[in-house]
Amino acid sequence: MGDVQHRIPHSPHQQAAERGPVGPDVEAHLSAELAAMVASARRRALRDGDRQIDTAHLLHTLLESDPEVREAFESGPQVARLLGYLVQRSIGYGLRWQSSGEESGAVPTVTGDGWSPVAAGVMEAAYERAVRRGDPFAGGVDLLAALVAEPASRAVEVLGRAGVDVGELLVRLDGLAERERERGRGLDA
Repeated sequence: MGDVQHRIPHSPHQQAAERGPVGPDVEAHLSAELAAMVASARRRALRDGDRQIDTAHLLHTLLESDPEVREAFESGPQVARLLGYLVQRSIGYGLRWQSSGEESGAVPTVTGDGWSPVAAGVMEAAYERAVRRGDPFAGGVDLLAALVAEPASRAVEVLGRAGVDVGELLVRLDGLAERERERGRGLDA
């Protein structure tokens, strides 16, 4: 019994990853801007020689491409530190990550379409967040919130190494979502 692995997911995002790989269904629910960012993350993973698209690829692309995502952070210098760390990762630091997959501990290492299981779950969670807000398409801030809420992700590891208070960032992102919901209901004056 000592060598039996537990199959209980550690988070809702890992449960989402178990339901199936990210593919056309989830990607069909991305805003045009986020779909372009996902394509960029896919190219980045390929260029870096990684076996899969992981959450750090998604974070890197969001920071480079989405001004709303950058505004969610405390300051410009914090974003610069994050980008610097992610660039280091892609030019050498990431070599230890290239030899291993971003695993949830509950699902196979790579989904059928090249996503890490954690990234697959995060993509689904971003869409679910958009739906709760009343939007049929997930955007960059939705994806950032899903990344930040996933403690097993490489994105959270990167954020922590760059000195970002992940709990505080998640609170800020939840506040942004609430303002969006209020604006959608016409409560914002």
